[in-house]
Amino acid sequence: MNENSQKIALFIDADNAPASKFEEVLSEVAKYGVVTIRKAYGNWKSPTLKSWEDLLNEYAIQPIQQYDLTKGKNASDIALVIDAMDVMYTKNIDVMCFVSSDCDFTPMVTRALAEGKVVLGFGERKTPSPFVNACSKFLYLDAAPKQNGSVPEKPKTLKSDTKLLNLLRQAIEATEEDNGWAALGPVGSHISNKTSFDTRNYGYKNLSSLIKAIDLFELKRGPGNSYLVKDKKKKKSG
Repeated sequence: MNENSQKIALFIDADNAPASKFEEVLSEVAKYGVVTIRKAYGNWKSPTLKSWEDLLNEYAIQPIQQYDLTKGKNASDIALVIDAMDVMYTKNIDVMCFVSSDCDFTPMVTRALAEGKVVLGFGERKTPSPFVNACSKFLYLDAAPKQNGSVPEKPKTLKSDTKLLNLLRQAIEATEEDNGWAALGPVGSHISNKTSFDTRNYGYKNLSSLIKAIDLFELKRGPGNSYLVKDKKKKKSG
């Protein structure tokens, strides 16, 4: 299916998502297709949701009212999950998008993936890792380079990120040729198949710029001006 023709359902946990970043969410989601369902959940009588309320008409978002029936319990979460399940099984939807920093939706994401849906997640850096890792792709709303003037993570920080380095090394090893060089495209695809990795969460616009910054890998141009990457540890063998 042409990605531009994919239908997207967008579910917003207004209690746990920044309204100021919604335009960026829409811009990212637009890469995957057309948003045909837009719903936002919360207690709309609460003054804390005023920033979201201002966006409802502008972006044709359907507000779903949920009263805070029990202190400490979020009825919005339950309502969102029920609606998402309903949409997943009764509507012709290809991509499901959740805007929240709450990990309560992790089982919902897992179920959607099992049904063959692409799942996009958006939230702040405080979002628990189970929710982040469950999504097909998760983008931090307070981390991208063009947001809040944030800068890319320093090479020293990247080199100490064991999880990131293992992810890159495993992907290179899985896709490399006999000489140790791997095409960057397949490396990126291999990573995407395993986790919700996105270079923008580290402050870099693409995988090549992130790998250059780490400086533990060799990078050179290959056929068709595409990039080839190699782990410097294997330099002597190829």
